[in-house]
Amino acid sequence: MTFFERLFRFGRSTPVPEAPPAPEAGQASVPMVAPPTPLPPVAALPVVPQAAPDWLTDERLLRDEGVIFGLSEARPEEKTAVIRTFFAHQTAGLERQIEQYNEKIGELNLFIGQRENSLAELEHRHTTLLNQPPANHQLPRTVVGLLLACAMCVGNYFLIETALQPAYPTHTTFIAGGVFLAGMFGLFSRTSLFHDPDSRLSVRRVLEEIALPVVSAGFVWMMALQSQSAPMAAALGLFVLGLFLFGGKLLLGLLTVLRDDLRAYSANRQLLQDQRAFTARYETETKALRHEMDQLRAQKWQILPDLTRTEAERDRLNARRDMLVRLFESEFNLARSVKDRLSDAQRRAILGES
Repeated sequence: MTFFERLFRFGRSTPVPEAPPAPEAGQASVPMVAPPTPLPPVAALPVVPQAAPDWLTDERLLRDEGVIFGLSEARPEEKTAVIRTFFAHQTAGLERQIEQYNEKIGELNLFIGQRENSLAELEHRHTTLLNQPPANHQLPRTVVGLLLACAMCVGNYFLIETALQPAYPTHTTFIAGGVFLAGMFGLFSRTSLFHDPDSRLSVRRVLEEIALPVVSAGFVWMMALQSQSAPMAAALGLFVLGLFLFGGKLLLGLLTVLRDDLRAYSANRQLLQDQRAFTARYETETKALRHEMDQLRAQKWQILPDLTRTEAERDRLNARRDMLVRLFESEFNLARSVKDRLSDAQRRAILGES
């Protein structure tokens, strides 16, 4: 029965003891024996039973335990420590299982995150490669211009050879070739003044640029005067000078442009090959990564129900523990609140002591 049932029953059936009569003269008085004072509790670890005691399985017995502890000098922490430690032993295996499940889920999440990072990196590289613009080049125009420049140079050579033929009937080919090369490719600097407007002009630079073309054109003009009229010779000299000044520079410049265009064309072909190869690799690796992620997620989903059941069982035991602790403390506090209003005989009667 509960504390209040004991108290109500005792108030109806047990009379309050009166003070004993004073002893008569010549009769020895009987000394009153005070109830034994309980010893102070020993600070030690609570003894945890291997099996659940009766007062943990029966709430009525637990209430009685709370009443007994409340009417005695014992502290409630002794009993509540036993309750908490008992349930701690009950949930220890569950806690280990939950920890193992969480570690496994954390490991699977780590593997899934690694696959997601690899997939994102592949997608970024694939998008970057597909969006990379090809290099600009004018290879067809450069090739056509180079062919025309070569044809112009060949025509200039035959024009020079024709002009020198009357003056040098023998070895005309070698002499015309020397004059042609001296006028066309007498450029000592890397770039021409006509193609480098930011360069600083100087007498030395101007002489390096135009000295040989002017001298070669003047030589052709003088040789043409021997067989042609002065206007025709002058026109031939000016035309050859123009070809010397611009034709040779144009041919050399087109060779440089051709080199750059060939590099750009080769880079574009390599880019196209890389795009095709990486696209095939991207599809294969993406499919494999997604398959691995699906497998890892399936393993995670298989663990989650077990984790949920284990956590629910642990929470149930913890709720049971908290309920028993609150029930014991409630009975303890109620008994302790009326303890001082009861006499020793009443307290012993409630506790069932003789």
